[in-house]
Amino acid sequence: MLRSAKEMKGYSIKARDGHIGKVSDFMFDDTSWTIRYLVADVGDWLVHNHVLIAPAALRTPGEREFPVDLTTEQVKNSPNIDTEKPVSRKEEEKLRLYYGWPVYWGPTGFAGPMPAAIPAPEIPGNSAEEQTELKKDTEGSGEDSHLRSLNELVGYNIEASDTGIGHIDDCIIGSETWGIRYLIVDTGNWIPGRKVLVSPAWAESISWYEKVVTITHSSEEVRKSPEYNPADPVNREYEEILYDYYGRPKYWHQ
Repeated sequence: MLRSAKEMKGYSIKARDGHIGKVSDFMFDDTSWTIRYLVADVGDWLVHNHVLIAPAALRTPGEREFPVDLTTEQVKNSPNIDTEKPVSRKEEEKLRLYYGWPVYWGPTGFAGPMPAAIPAPEIPGNSAEEQTELKKDTEGSGEDSHLRSLNELVGYNIEASDTGIGHIDDCIIGSETWGIRYLIVDTGNWIPGRKVLVSPAWAESISWYEKVVTITHSSEEVRKSPEYNPADPVNREYEEILYDYYGRPKYWHQ
């Protein structure tokens, strides 16, 4: 099933013995475009206001609710991870060992080629050392930092092969694989009142520093592409039309 990230934000997260909090964000792996953690806003019942919950802990979803196979005591005593800062692999390992979650890093099963981040440009007025630190903050510091906030991704500009076409308004997530299947592009500054879907696998490059995703298709192709209506579910029929239009191999056949 494909769901909007905005739709799932605010869903209640319920432990076996009580309420934990609500979904406030998602952390995704920028090497595979896969959701690795739900960020739960737990209010003030814990010293740290946000905790990370891996999809491996989820049970069958309810009506606007994510039941998890955890207890409130487990969550209370979990490693304190500052979700306002980049989450390192070392911190993830602490979470994994504490909860007994499976290792996800390494080869992934995400279908289609993943886009590579382009180097951040030099920042005028800063020394080489300052530029390096600023780039680390935005592009990541290498193999130890691949988690990014979905809330941060919203608002990034989308560039076609020839011009800008809009910005990311939301994402569509596969609830079984937790892969980010589509970026919802708001073309309001170009074509008022129109939204379209593009797959992150169709991106040519991404600049986390400049907050720009560049896709391989032209603005004319995007202009004539199947329109996305947020009121309608993204079903296989719509996906067939979308992939046939762009001439892309269908991920469900791979």
